[in-house]
Amino acid sequence: MSARRLLVLCYFYPPLAGGGVHRVLGFTRHLPAHGWRCTVVAAGEGDYWVTDESLRAAIPADTEVIRVSGGTPFSSWLRLRRGDRGRRSGGTYSGLRALSDWWLFPDPYAGWAARARRAAERRIGEGGIDAVLTSSPPDSVHLAGLALRRRFHLPWVADFRDPWVGLSFRRPPTEWHRRRHLAAERAVMEGADVVLAASRTHAVAAAARSEARVPEGRVRHLPNGYEPAGAGAASAATRDVAGEGDRDGGTFRLLFSGTLSQMPDTGTFLDALHDWFAHQPEARRRVRVTLAGPFEQEYADRAVALGLTGIVAFPGPLGHADVRARQRAADVLLLWKPRDYPTMVPGKLYEYADAGRPIVAVLPADDEAAELVRRAGGEVTPPGDRRTLAAALERRYQAWKSSGRAPDRRPDWLDEHTRAALSARLAAVLDETAGAAR
Repeated sequence: MSARRLLVLCYFYPPLAGGGVHRVLGFTRHLPAHGWRCTVVAAGEGDYWVTDESLRAAIPADTEVIRVSGGTPFSSWLRLRRGDRGRRSGGTYSGLRALSDWWLFPDPYAGWAARARRAAERRIGEGGIDAVLTSSPPDSVHLAGLALRRRFHLPWVADFRDPWVGLSFRRPPTEWHRRRHLAAERAVMEGADVVLAASRTHAVAAAARSEARVPEGRVRHLPNGYEPAGAGAASAATRDVAGEGDRDGGTFRLLFSGTLSQMPDTGTFLDALHDWFAHQPEARRRVRVTLAGPFEQEYADRAVALGLTGIVAFPGPLGHADVRARQRAADVLLLWKPRDYPTMVPGKLYEYADAGRPIVAVLPADDEAAELVRRAGGEVTPPGDRRTLAAALERRYQAWKSSGRAPDRRPDWLDEHTRAALSARLAAVLDETAGAAR
């Protein structure tokens, strides 16, 4: 059977970077092996403040990429900040965000999504498209997908990397806004052939919230995953990172990788570190922390105020290969996420598990991500609890002092979360929906 073609509508695609890029990139890498080539309609190359040029090499040569430039009302302002390692959450940015919650529905990407929809319409009109997949955030791509479905009647899969942002991550400014978000989410779930959710908790919650209008089995859990690194390259890169300024192996390394925005437990961690050093000052000489990724400058300022200069580093966004190497070189990997967001399972959790290093997480005990951390052999502490977190870090440090670097522990269940395995599952969904449409 000849290969079919999937049109993917998403905002984030290389060279744009960040956690939301890798799921879609993985799909486009591995779907061709299952008979699905991809056309991607994505944002312009300068339409986000975080980029990673190294990710271009992972885009398959036969993937058609259609760029729709213009971004969001914030894009021009954020481009001016691209040289900054951190971003301030207050001031202009917070003002723009607050206004957008009132006036831009369902999100600041709505204007871009309308232009992307028109580009997708032109491409579908040229022929050769067999199905459509939209991947959020932003949720506005799903409304574009709904319009494409109504016009062209192609099979449509709506992929939620995170739950509907306007209902889950941000609070609607009024009851009227909340109802509009609920109605839009319901329309997407009723209009799509299949709805994918990256967390099991979200899949259950979304199906329940849609009441009886969505047939059983339409909402499915397709978890996040990871791309295995080449063993030789990974080990060499790990040695290089571990050796930076640490020729005698006498440094206890902690790492958080990912976006540090609207995450109050970054402050919990910094406070816990300060408390630990207050009663064990010798640890200051041997502990080094890297919080790698886009961050809000207030966290770096707080580290300075707590006397953690030279101990905690905020290098800003790093190349993905560099981040993976640092994960493998770490003695402890740190994990937290926005609070009150139980339906979110961070994609980096699977990379952490693949690195095999001990994980210390700040999460609610009954959170889905917390369950995965424990299944990977990690430790979970409550959000906002600096004392318990400080004690967990100190225990790991004392074990390192007495016995050296902890052995790698990679969980057996992880193999079913490779991007290749997840893309095979997606291909089966596409085969099913495309076959039913014929």
